[in-house]
Amino acid sequence: MRSYLDFEKAVAEIDAKIDELTGIVAAGGSAALNDEISRLETKGQALLKDLYSALTPWQKAMVARHPLRPHFKDYITGLIEDFSPLAGDRAFGEDEAIVGGLGRFKGQSVCIIGQEKGWDTESRIRHNFGMAMPEGYRKAVRLMELADRFGLPVISFVDTAGAYPGIGAEERGQAEAIARSTEACLALGTPNVAVVIGEGGSGGAVAIASANSVMMLEHSIYTVASPEASASILWRDAAKAQDAATNMKITAQDLLKFGIVDGIVPEPIGGAHRNPDAAIQSVDSSIEAALKSFAPLSSDQIRSKRADKFLAIGRKL
Repeated sequence: MRSYLDFEKAVAEIDAKIDELTGIVAAGGSAALNDEISRLETKGQALLKDLYSALTPWQKAMVARHPLRPHFKDYITGLIEDFSPLAGDRAFGEDEAIVGGLGRFKGQSVCIIGQEKGWDTESRIRHNFGMAMPEGYRKAVRLMELADRFGLPVISFVDTAGAYPGIGAEERGQAEAIARSTEACLALGTPNVAVVIGEGGSGGAVAIASANSVMMLEHSIYTVASPEASASILWRDAAKAQDAATNMKITAQDLLKFGIVDGIVPEPIGGAHRNPDAAIQSVDSSIEAALKSFAPLSSDQIRSKRADKFLAIGRKL
């Protein structure tokens, strides 16, 4: 199944032509059409490369939200062996917007926490579109404390528009739960690595992304608020979301420059949604390298380096 973004119309036209010619060949048409198909495929790849090398911040936001982009469940399947999910916050209930558990990465036991948006109507409702309630963040705290007790590295996958802003969530202490989860990240005596795989929205993302190493996929975004929300706040006009996206510096490239993230994970030409397996493999290599860099450090050194990293943000601007 293909899904094209607004700025990909020229690519869609080329792909439609390729499909048409491929159908003619399959129906017994001239094999000479294969040369034209190859030419169009080369042209399409070149066009994609040009488009994705010069995306605007708003276009990157559209790519980050693409429904076919690999989700947390895809990274679990592709990277983690023997994953055992753990449920509940031991206080109120289970929140499936945040999924977590234990598994093995490259043979090493790890704790994995991530936001899952869902992939169809039923699962999106079940996972609340990746927007966690307080119990989701309290579950994350429980898992991080478990990881710390047993000396397990923590790997977080960030993909949320933000924490759920509903009345029930606020009544159950949403802000306090986010703060506690952020505190748990910063207090870990084991290394933690966070990867923004789609959207990294506000405190909902920071709560599981306050890590020793924070990485972003090439076309992901990391924001203090969504471009639409920011436009509504600043100009009282959500239609100015494109302007907000540009001014907020939400892209991986800008955030690396400011020292807010530590690395950019390259995506396949045309974005992770066009070749999920290649994107997952890139993340695999980046996580492995990050964990190896922290392996020789003691718990105190790990905490100290993490604290220094966050205290340094903004000081050199």
